[in-house]
Amino acid sequence: MTDIRSNWTVDEVLAVYNTPLVELMFNAATIHRKFNNPREVQVSSLVSIKTGGCSEDCSYCPQAARYHTDIEVHKLMTVDQVMEAAHKAKSGGASRLCMGAAWREVRDNRDFDRVLDMVKAVNGLDMEVCCTLGMLTESQAKKLADAGLYAYNHNLDTSEENYSNIISTRNYDDRLNTIKNVRKAGVTVCSGGIIGMGESVVDRVKMLVTLSSMTPQPESVPINALVPVEGTPLENQPLVPIWDMVRMIATTRVVMPKTVVRLSAGRTQMNDEGQALCFMAGANSIFAGDKLLTTANPDFNSDMELFKTLGLQPREPFQDKTRTTVKQPNQAVLD
Repeated sequence: MTDIRSNWTVDEVLAVYNTPLVELMFNAATIHRKFNNPREVQVSSLVSIKTGGCSEDCSYCPQAARYHTDIEVHKLMTVDQVMEAAHKAKSGGASRLCMGAAWREVRDNRDFDRVLDMVKAVNGLDMEVCCTLGMLTESQAKKLADAGLYAYNHNLDTSEENYSNIISTRNYDDRLNTIKNVRKAGVTVCSGGIIGMGESVVDRVKMLVTLSSMTPQPESVPINALVPVEGTPLENQPLVPIWDMVRMIATTRVVMPKTVVRLSAGRTQMNDEGQALCFMAGANSIFAGDKLLTTANPDFNSDMELFKTLGLQPREPFQDKTRTTVKQPNQAVLD
């Protein structure tokens, strides 16, 4: 049985990434079937509960206040508005609702209190509740956990070496510290990155090495293809080739066998055949709904049609916390 390793080296992961594509897909698909149900795909819905006006300078993000995009700034939603979105998402087949706020960091104020109320309310629908709110302290992570938060998303975006080329208003350790605080609170971790920002293949690989070195490995790893937005510094980046996405998904599956690998932003740029290759290569989660924070995304109906064609089914909620503990290399993982 394939080991779950926490000591992958850059050279080893680079060798995986550069494996001839058909062979890489076969290897990844084989590993995927050993550790996961290949017919199950987790369906998540992402709601922007507070949009725009962010003080950060993430080069890819249209919500940064300093960039001139057509994003309309919206204040924090009400609990009732979030519940309406949650009911719609659940009826569409989603088992997880992720709430995103364009904040640099969480502050202990009335807005955070309202987010805690949102978490409690959505948790009552028997849905996994995820938040992505920026940097968190340990005490804030504990409050979210006590409210019933199931997962917290905080992407690494890219490699540590490339990070300053994308963002200057925070550093890599800020990202890692928030993930540590989330883990201490007993909340599952969702952390991945974006490809197509001008990074090298080595940058992609180093990001995966950092993620796979976490013990335990993140329960969820989103792989995003950059959606270039006019008005951002990366507006002229070429679209990511589908083969790069398939290769990145497959490599992620090989180095993190039990992690839920999410095919995230950029799906509107892919045809059904491209998405099918990603599912074959080990992707077992998507965001559904017509918006992914502020960018276009396939709607629930089109996704369910694709699932029907491919023989896939939505995954039931609350399965991550039964994950097998990470073992050291050369030790089998016992189910």
